Amino acid sequence: MAEAPPRALTIAGSDSGGGAGLQADLRTFFACGVHGMTAVTAVTVQNSLRVSGVVEIPAEVVAAQIETVASDIGVNAAKTGMLANADIIAAVAKACDGVGIGRGGRIPFVVDPVAASMHGDPLLHKDALRALREDLFPRATVVTPNLDEVALLTGIDVRNGEDQRAAAAALVELGAAWALVKGGHMRDDPECVDLLYDGVTFIELPAERVDTRHTHGGGDTMASAITSALAKGADVVSAVRFGKEFVTRSVRNAYPLGSGVGPVSPFWRLAPDDREQSGA
Repeated sequence: MAEAPPRALTIAGSDSGGGAGLQADLRTFFACGVHGMTAVTAVTVQNSLRVSGVVEIPAEVVAAQIETVASDIGVNAAKTGMLANADIIAAVAKACDGVGIGRGGRIPFVVDPVAASMHGDPLLHKDALRALREDLFPRATVVTPNLDEVALLTGIDVRNGEDQRAAAAALVELGAAWALVKGGHMRDDPECVDLLYDGVTFIELPAERVDTRHTHGGGDTMASAITSALAKGADVVSAVRFGKEFVTRSVRNAYPLGSGVGPVSPFWRLAPDDREQSGA
């Protein structure tokens, strides 16, 4: 009988097209060698072109999913994705406290504050932004917003490295232990430079900017790779470096799907000759 692998929990919405959301999380968990579990927050009706419908799961059901898997299977690290509304966020915060997920417990917690799809369709009620700031950020081991989400959460429109540092500082002031401000949306920059900050030290994480429009699920994939590394016992800096390398390779291997934007692909990691050996 094989030994059970580390276990990672995603608290996120379902993407019927399979490009982002908990489907991208589970795909990444598998590629990283961890057992993935889910607490489904919403079911979206979407494809490669748009989100055409959303059904939000009752907050008590979301909390019950977290509590049930944690009490029996156990959780080595957890992440969030689409949380939809303030009631779900409050329920997630309470459930995570109860099972030891987050800064008040022993289980690392990655908060990816998903606010909209890459097509611009809203995935978070406006009144939930305050709940994200007040209920989840103080519990977060690391937060991983893109620049559109940074603007919503902090009011800072990041256009350059100086803005990026100001945004990272603002996110840490909201309570996160570490803030990762991703630079993927600064498309005029020839490199894709992410910035990691813990309130003391700024760490720049540069990578090539891959020339592709197929980037669906990139943020979910990076957050899930970070979560996987944390589940395996990596420290935050090592986990984020691994996540950065993982998503860069996944973007490089993205593929077209449907008639819109295709997903990034973690399938590269399943090729024995191209497997990343460090980090996780």
